[in-house]
Order: sequence, then C-alpha cells, then structure tokens
Amino acid sequence: MAENPGLVITRVTGFGQDGPYAERAGYGSIGEAMGGLRYVMGEAGRLPVRAGISLGDALASVFAAIGTLAALQERARSGCGQVVDTAIYESVLALMESLIPEWVIAGYQREPGGAVLPNVAPSNLYPTADGMLVLVAANQDTVFARLATAMRKPELAADERFATHGARGGNMEMLDKIIGEWTATLTSADLLDVLHASGVPATQIYRARDMVGDPHFNARQALVTIPHPVLGDVLQQNVFPKLSRTPGAVRWAGPTLGQHNAQVYGDLLGLSEGELAHLYAEKVI
Repeated sequence: MAENPGLVITRVTGFGQDGPYAERAGYGSIGEAMGGLRYVMGEAGRLPVRAGISLGDALASVFAAIGTLAALQERARSGCGQVVDTAIYESVLALMESLIPEWVIAGYQREPGGAVLPNVAPSNLYPTADGMLVLVAANQDTVFARLATAMRKPELAADERFATHGARGGNMEMLDKIIGEWTATLTSADLLDVLHASGVPATQIYRARDMVGDPHFNARQALVTIPHPVLGDVLQQNVFPKLSRTPGAVRWAGPTLGQHNAQVYGDLLGLSEGELAHLYAEKVI
C-alpha cells in the first residue's frame, strides 16, 4: 500500500488477513459452520444441514462489493486507498441477528427450529386440501387478528392463550394445530386468495418452475433472457437492486471456455503467439 497510497485492494478469504486462522484453507461451507449458520439450520435433534445454496460464498461477495464501494467513496474524499478485508465466516456472522447477545446476556443458545421461529407464532408451513404447503407469517398482534377474522374465528385474537405475541409463542403447537385444521379445508390457491385479501402475509413455497412465468417476476423483470453462443437463450436472474435513473442490465451470459485466452495471456501478460501455442499444446489452457 505504501507504493500506491491511492490503491483499493479487495481480498476475500475464509478467515481474513490476520488472526490465528488467517493461513487456514477455507470454503463457503466452512464459513457457514464457523459463522453460526449451520448449527441453527435443520430440524431439532437432527444433524445440521446446509442452506441448499453456497450461501457463505454469496454473502462474502456481497459484503466485499459493499466494502469496495465504501472504500472508493472514502478515497474520493481523502485520496487514500486501503485494503477491504472480507472473511467468509464474518460475512455469515454479520447476518446472525442477535445470536451473540442472546448467549452473552441471557445464556440463551439458539437451536435449529425447522420451519418455525422459536417463540414466534403463527409463522409456519400449513397443509392445504390439494397437498401443497403454504407459509403463513401472522405473528404480529394486528396481523394475527386479521388472520383470525379470515378464519371466521375472530375470538382467537381475544383468547388469552393467543392474544399477545408472548402468549402465542408459548402456545405455538396448539395454535398451529388450529390453523392447520382450517387451512387443510382449502386448496392452496383458495387459501392464498383469502389470506392476501385479508392482508395476511402468505406464500406458496416457490421452486424454479414456479418462478418462471410468475406474473410478479415477469412484471418486475426479475428474470431476463440472455443469448449464449453454446446454450442458446438462457433465462437467469436480472440485476438487483433496481436503480430508477441508471438501471443496470445483464449484457451477456458469460464467455465460453477459453474465449479470452488471447487477450489475457497475450495482451495483458505479454506472451507471444508461440508461447500461447505451446500452452495450448501442453493442455495448460
């Protein structure tokens, strides 16, 4: 940094640039485990599970980008560069809500809760007449009152077992049973219509096939089709977040294997055509 004080360098590693673990090898999965995410995922009494995506890697890249933007903004004021030190485990840790204070202050250890939030109800998956599961999140007092009205059981909102956030959390199983018995009488489509009309947050569990063709995804252009020379038209996620005046756009779906070898090895690294041909012949590239 001393040779180029205006330089911003972003480094992404498993454990950061210093500390006793800095030299350890790390992957996103390791960061998820060390950052506290893996322990709280899954069902109570069973082995921890992964999120289904490489969440640690994705979080690290997002925080690295945010840090880089912050460093560039600061450089515009001071003229000084700096190192953006992004550790995967800290990227995961940053999203772990009040996990640490809960333990330090109250001695409360978060445990895996499956589909529910501990002591928060109703917020669960509920059955429907057509075999689908619908996620309903109505734990706030006013929202629960709307749910009770939609169920044609407005008295539930005044029942001392369910009238407050704390009471509902303490009687979660009982409340979930009552709600589940009602949701099971409706198809998923009818249930969602009733809940949405009543102002109750609810949704089906989306898979890729559900996202493709969904009217809201389409209206907001959350997915965009990009041509690829080998794969043809590729439907993929669009740029996010959206900017009203200077919106971003996906311009290409990525290069084919080795597409830019000549530019990288020749133009940037200065290798001759002969040296490049040798690398091809030795199957180095």
